[in-house]
Parts: sequence; C-alpha cells; structure tokens
Amino acid sequence: MRAPGNVLDMWRLHVAVLVIALIAQLIDVREIPLGPAAILLLPLLYAFLLSVLLNPHVVGAVSKIVRKREVKAASPMIVITIMPFIAKFGTTIGPSFEELIEAGPALLLQEIGNLATVAIAFPLAVWVFKLRRESIGATFSVAREPNLAIIVDRYGLKSPEGTGVMVVYVVGTVFGTLIFSVLASLLASLGFFAPEALAMACGVGSGSMLAACSGALSGTWPGMEDTVVALSGASNLLTYATGLYVSLFVALPLVEWLYKKARPGEASAARKEN
Repeated sequence: MRAPGNVLDMWRLHVAVLVIALIAQLIDVREIPLGPAAILLLPLLYAFLLSVLLNPHVVGAVSKIVRKREVKAASPMIVITIMPFIAKFGTTIGPSFEELIEAGPALLLQEIGNLATVAIAFPLAVWVFKLRRESIGATFSVAREPNLAIIVDRYGLKSPEGTGVMVVYVVGTVFGTLIFSVLASLLASLGFFAPEALAMACGVGSGSMLAACSGALSGTWPGMEDTVVALSGASNLLTYATGLYVSLFVALPLVEWLYKKARPGEASAARKEN
C-alpha cells in the first residue's frame, strides 16, 4: 500500500463507499411484520451486506472493481469513522442532562446490566467455545461503536481482541434488530415486566436495536408510545454517557483479569505484545 499522501490512488475505494451509502439510503428502512413484532431492516444492514459483496476476499469476481489494496487501505479508516460517533455522544449528553436526572435512580442502576456480558458470555467464550484473546474483545460489552473505539485504542483493530469485538459488532448489526424486536414482543406478551422496565431495557447503546425494541413495545402497548420512546431514548443516551466509562474502567479490566486467571501464560504474552 502506498503512502497516505497518495490517497487519490484509492479512488475506487471512495467511489465504492459513496455508491454503497447512496444505495443503502435509497432503500431506506424496511419493516417485515412478524406476528405482534416486526423486523426492521436499516440502511446500516444494507451497507454492510453490499460491502461484503464488494470484498474481493469474499467474492473474487469483484477484484476488477475493488482490489485487495483498497481493502487493505480501508481497514485503518474504521478508526477514523468512529471518531464522529464519539464526538456526537458528548454533544447529546449535555443538553439532555435534566432529562437524565428526571429519569430517576432506576435508570442509573440499570446500567449495571452492562456487566452481564462479562458474567454470562466470558465463561462461554473461554471454556465452551475455546476462544482465546478474542474473548476479551467479544465479551466485555455489547460491542457497539464506543466499545469498538475502546478496543481499537487499547489493542488495535488487527489484534485478536479487535477481531473479537468486530465479530460481535457485525453479528449485532445483522441480527440485533431481529433479536430485539422479537424478544421485546415476547417479554411484553408475558405480562411479567412493566412497560417502563422493558422500555428502559431497550437502551443498550445501539440506535438500530433501540428502534426495533421501542417499535415492538409501542405496537404492544398502543397507548404508551410516548412513555416507551421517552424512557428508551433516555436509557440509550445514558448508556452512551455511563456505559462507556463502565466498559472502560470496570468491564474491560475485569475481563482482562479473568482472562489472566483462566490462561495466565497467554495473558502475559499479550501484555508483552501490546
């Protein structure tokens, strides 16, 4: 790959990204009814699938359009594209501060749920699926944009930890809306949880999952749309505000410590490498 100064040599990459973005936006959001729930197909999903089809490592025939050198050049650009997301979090938290305070302690305490990925997923990843350092990136969070940025900054995208967080990020992008839509409708139909509790549970830090979850709940309780949207939106915003710090200062160190105990030799090698 040439020096960054020859960025115009990568015109194929820029054109491909522009075309993919335009096609994804033109398709727009599509909804597939599924009983009381609905599957939301968002532009992000189309963009991901189109990008996979234009990857010469996946579909060799497209190498005449997008070459392997463009794919190699695109990898480090993921870090750059994440930065606007992080900046946006800061600009949305401040103006909504009063709304977060009014949400009460329940909204704050539900953020402890960020650690559930460690308690449930880490043992499965290490001892059932036999993952190695990939388990650190895959299980310390729900692997959305802020969590991806943390791993990229600490380990690098091409590290095993980076592979782990990217795999979960992709799975969440492809299947997250489906799972949240169906699960929200199922839990609402049981009548065991209050609408407010399920609405707060929608906010895990993902816009697409939030839309699918809150949409399903609004369909289940037609008279509570405003309450569902308000609580789920505040929860999602709070996840951006506090979830980032919980992941950075609590969840990730905890997973690293657990991995050190589970596989001390490999943990030592990872520290030396980084």
